[in-house]
Amino acid sequence: MRAVVLWTLLLLVPGWTTSGAAVRLGADLLIERHLGELQGHRIGIVTNQTGRLSSGTSLVDTLIGSGVDVVALFGPEHGIRGEGSAGQKIGDARDQRTGLPVYSLYGTTRKPTPEMLRSIDLLLYDIQDVGARFYTYISTMGLVMDAAAENGIPIIVLDRPNPLGGHLIDGPILDDSLRSFVGMYPIPVVYGMTCGELARMINGEIWLASGRRAQLKVIAMEGWTRDMTWELTGLPWVRPSPNIPDPATALIYPATCFIEATNLSEGRGTPTPFQHFGAPFVSSVRLTQLLNDLGIPGVTFAPAVFTPKSSKNANHTCYGSRISVTHRDQLLPARIGLWILRLLMENWRDEVKVNAASLKRLLGSVSTVSMLMEGVSIEKITMSWEQDLERFRQRSQEYYLYP
Repeated sequence: MRAVVLWTLLLLVPGWTTSGAAVRLGADLLIERHLGELQGHRIGIVTNQTGRLSSGTSLVDTLIGSGVDVVALFGPEHGIRGEGSAGQKIGDARDQRTGLPVYSLYGTTRKPTPEMLRSIDLLLYDIQDVGARFYTYISTMGLVMDAAAENGIPIIVLDRPNPLGGHLIDGPILDDSLRSFVGMYPIPVVYGMTCGELARMINGEIWLASGRRAQLKVIAMEGWTRDMTWELTGLPWVRPSPNIPDPATALIYPATCFIEATNLSEGRGTPTPFQHFGAPFVSSVRLTQLLNDLGIPGVTFAPAVFTPKSSKNANHTCYGSRISVTHRDQLLPARIGLWILRLLMENWRDEVKVNAASLKRLLGSVSTVSMLMEGVSIEKITMSWEQDLERFRQRSQEYYLYP
């Protein structure tokens, strides 16, 4: 008989509270209203350290404690406990706390194989997303949906808030030629949907590679609205990955992540990754003044000096800027990212190196990168997105679950 050792209750983790949250998660409602649908089925759960009820209790713990037959776990990038670094390959393992097999979806395969699914009757997906196209959890969700469709297995997505809200849409639509694990679907860089809504769109638009639809059910949240900030949800923040330590980082991540395609540091290896950026050759005072002189809506910049302990420019003092959000309702992250890149490329022309292939993968648009490198104005670049963005806004609303 399989030994069951429950995952650590989050009640023991600092920062968690059982006081009533304004938002009730899909996981909460699964336990309260849908447990009967799981009885008699062998369950596989795609999750990580964020897969918890609003009380802080692990979903896996709760299901096992309720007598549900959980037979396997599946972990995305960073692993089942979110401890792996970005891009680090994760192997299959056996979970020490539950005794369950853990299949990595960020190792030798990124899509569950028929062998992994052979003993499973129903899949659950419960992972906190950050609302940026290149954050790989939504690619994992899509590949799991595809595998479920191919193998005739139903899948239930347990919905969670989008930390960027449900109105913010920005950046170019992904070129089909640039499809990759950091961009699998024709959506903008910032797409303004929850993972449950996006799953509905992937299914409804027949974007699965198999050309089929999954047997999909989304358990929606209660209490969440599209204009809600994370703080208003009343939910504690669990790092969805090592370098997104708080909701403030999630807000500016879609802007400063483009620095990854350069030889500057995006703050990895510091306590505040993505909130500042720079390099040994940059003048923090000059860069900050140039950025603030632009009057970019929704943000302000301050001089920053930092020394990464790992990643690019490790153990070298970097000079640059720290970005802060002043007016969230004016925030357009992809455009901010382009302004930052443009100023760096124009003012440190000989020192800044841009990996165009990497930038194309992140931005998802050949024309956008070409125009940026050619010096086309940011206004003209962003205007080139507008028709596609408006079509996406209209189409995506068909899949909304929340006001």
